[in-house]
Amino acid sequence: MIKETLTEARQKMDKAIEVTQEEFGAVRTGRANPALFANLTVEYYGSPTPMQQLASFQVPEARTVVITPYDRSAMGDIENALRNSDLGANPANDGNVIRVVLPQLTEERRKEYVKLVKTKAEDGKVSIRNIRRKAKEALERMSKDGDVGEDEADRGIKELDEITKSRADEVDRLLDAKEAELLEV
Repeated sequence: MIKETLTEARQKMDKAIEVTQEEFGAVRTGRANPALFANLTVEYYGSPTPMQQLASFQVPEARTVVITPYDRSAMGDIENALRNSDLGANPANDGNVIRVVLPQLTEERRKEYVKLVKTKAEDGKVSIRNIRRKAKEALERMSKDGDVGEDEADRGIKELDEITKSRADEVDRLLDAKEAELLEV
């Protein structure tokens, strides 16, 4: 029972790291990347739809993204979503594709992105700590109910703490890498 609880906690923590990494990918660095558009939604026929379901993305140059809508009637909606986003981009529509040239990052904007990334990293760590708390409560409950011995539960909690620390360290490592990437000129 302890092993199953620890395995489940480990899997959930790995998923929290994965989500944090995806959120880091959506934060812009100096290069254009289709992941920048992962969280953008477009008002499409009255319902909010993820932009990645409406178009394909190509990156022909370092700061340029070419967006090809699957449905040409959605072009205006996609343009509006891009203009209203926090990317600071001005989309250009030629009737077939939308070209987005991302502006050069300023020092001030880079520092804002670093703050944003730190917030996302902290959210990831909070998620990991919440998973730890729930798993610890489950282990303590098993011990209290007499399903496992106290010593076994204590060993399980120690192992859980090691798993938690390693996952939190992984988030810190990802944060340091993203921060270095953002501050690189």
